[in-house]
Amino acid sequence: MFHLTPLVGSAIKNPPALQHVLGLRSNDGQGIISLEHRSIVRTATRPEKSGGGARTGFFPATRARTGGRSTCGLQKGRSTFRTPAGSWAVQPHYQLATAFRAEWGSPGGWAAPRPLHLGFLCEYDALPGIGHACGHNLIAEVGAAAALGMKGALESLAGLPLPVKVIVLGTPAEEDGGGKIDLIEAGAFKNLDVVFMAHPSQENAAYLPDVAEHDVTVKYYGKASHAAAYPWEGLNALDAAVLAYNNLSVLRQQLKPTWRVHGIIKNGGVKPNIIPSYSELIYYFRAPSMKELPVLTKKAEDCFRAAALATGCTVEINGGAHDYYNVLPNKSLWKAYVENGKKLGIDFISEDAMFSGPSGSTDFGNVSFVVPGIHPYFYIGSNALNHTEQYTEAAGSQEAQFYTLRTAKALAMTALDVIFKPELLERIREDFRLKLEEEKF
Repeated sequence: MFHLTPLVGSAIKNPPALQHVLGLRSNDGQGIISLEHRSIVRTATRPEKSGGGARTGFFPATRARTGGRSTCGLQKGRSTFRTPAGSWAVQPHYQLATAFRAEWGSPGGWAAPRPLHLGFLCEYDALPGIGHACGHNLIAEVGAAAALGMKGALESLAGLPLPVKVIVLGTPAEEDGGGKIDLIEAGAFKNLDVVFMAHPSQENAAYLPDVAEHDVTVKYYGKASHAAAYPWEGLNALDAAVLAYNNLSVLRQQLKPTWRVHGIIKNGGVKPNIIPSYSELIYYFRAPSMKELPVLTKKAEDCFRAAALATGCTVEINGGAHDYYNVLPNKSLWKAYVENGKKLGIDFISEDAMFSGPSGSTDFGNVSFVVPGIHPYFYIGSNALNHTEQYTEAAGSQEAQFYTLRTAKALAMTALDVIFKPELLERIREDFRLKLEEEKF
């Protein structure tokens, strides 16, 4: 069990002392993040393609759209162990080619038998053709900046035996492949007590109910034939794909309002005068929970098989490498985040709006089933929608820097609350336990 000395507890409860620990001043543009780190991670112009093997160093440092070279005290490939209290132990290519892990321990963190492990997650993969249209360059910056802020705050308490370790995980391939799921399976989250990250959006939300997602690739195999001379000799795989598409469209009448089905026909033949012998579809299915997702998936698979039966084709249904789980809320944690965010001037949407707004899917959902965590959304100064060219521009703008670093401060302040308020940590763990029980599938 993690315990604090009375000295630290009394210091952190004193508001001036808390501001000193954070290095936070009213209307101070630097806050807990020094000017040296204002551009810690910007990958707006040389993004990593999701799921690919692109170059990604620890805290990728590249030129941003706004100009200037980003800086970082932790560089690609460097593993420093000179002084545990002041250096980061860095593991590049951690479990995955473009993943990384960096660890820093407070003076008491390296010697403690069971220090508190706080994790900060960085994403940095981009979208094909339009770059960082989901703002993952800012996710990387938030995670890195919050971790560096934590390090600075804890270093200001030098001499106190704080059994704390700060972990930064670089988690690639969120858009396509589920890098966090691969890292979970590799044990990367095994010893973490609480994890933190934040995602750019059009509003500030402490939580959004990101849903469970399953994707499939469906292949139909027919028989080619001359489409004019003897079409009756063929088996039309494109017809099967069209029937499957229409079957799912008709099925929508019986789908719950919270379920989502969307897909494309990727391959429908090569020439109009040849009966297509092969077709391919890709579909995504989403539901609010992992309990409901298999129900939706079963209905969809029946539609695919029915199309094969009607056309005489054979069908192959291949699920994606990973299902994305729904994100479990941790009310105690996001309430602490809101409290800290409001101190910094963040205007959050209401709790009712949080649970009624639009949502997507993320591999952080899988993380939320193995360790308590928070995945808030933050405004970046633009109403542009994610996954558009306009959002790429917004994510690379100078204006986004203010909102990004403000969010990093709120995360760091919340992480400090977890350290210095044992009752909060206990509530977070209890919320996690209860949600896991509720969502058991």
